[in-house]
Amino acid sequence: MKLKYLLPVVLLALVFSCSTDNEDDTDPLNEVEGLMLVKEIVNGDQTIELFNKKGMFETGYNAISIRIKNNTDDTYFENASITWMPMMQMPTMQHSCPRSAITKALGKNTVYEGFIIYQMTNTDGSGWSLTLNYTIDGMDYSVTETISVMQYENQNTASFMASDDTRYILALIEPKNPSIAVNTMKVGLFKMQNMMTFPVVEDYTITLDPRMPGMGNHSSPNNTDLTFNSTDNFYYGDLSLTMTGYWKLNLKLMNASNEVLKGEDVTEENEASSLYLELEF
Repeated sequence: MKLKYLLPVVLLALVFSCSTDNEDDTDPLNEVEGLMLVKEIVNGDQTIELFNKKGMFETGYNAISIRIKNNTDDTYFENASITWMPMMQMPTMQHSCPRSAITKALGKNTVYEGFIIYQMTNTDGSGWSLTLNYTIDGMDYSVTETISVMQYENQNTASFMASDDTRYILALIEPKNPSIAVNTMKVGLFKMQNMMTFPVVEDYTITLDPRMPGMGNHSSPNNTDLTFNSTDNFYYGDLSLTMTGYWKLNLKLMNASNEVLKGEDVTEENEASSLYLELEF
């Protein structure tokens, strides 16, 4: 074959090879871009990697991404089925906490995701363990590891007994980056059915009265109460923040019959509700 015909064939082969390599290259590192590694749990030939945005677990709502690595060839499994059980060990008892199911992350091949709401921790961050049960190619595996859960600087979760003799767990999810504006407020509400089970509470109302205790306890306009969204099982409302600083988000929990289960109105005589979350920016 003459050289003038050979060169185009070689170039075409190189272009096709590069294109094919790029299409087949699903770099697993890219699937956790923007996330920080919190914990690696080695279980025989697998390593479970736990990620989130901050690189640590804290009291309150924790969105967690998970990958399972095959240690024999450093690849990541794409066909795993995973469940988890967080557990707090106390001197005389143990209990779990609200948590979601674990599902494959949208648009990802190797990443799974869910959330855990840690409602308490020890002063040194100890006390919690995490059990992961998973199935890969029909084989079942299980591993338990201690984890650290640090105390968040403000009260972003509340665990309380209500007037209906039920213990509830309330957790602030949004806004993560509050601004001087009307912010979307998002919270999760769960009840303790027993020490291990925390189902979502549906169709209640959470009234909202944000105040700045350091600024005469003033409020803000255009707030709306939080109501249940059945699409994702969280509660949403409008939170108006008129200046930077420390805000106490005074709340009342109302059941479907509009009965107050926890919390009080803020008045001149009563500066804060007994049910509240905190925010500072």
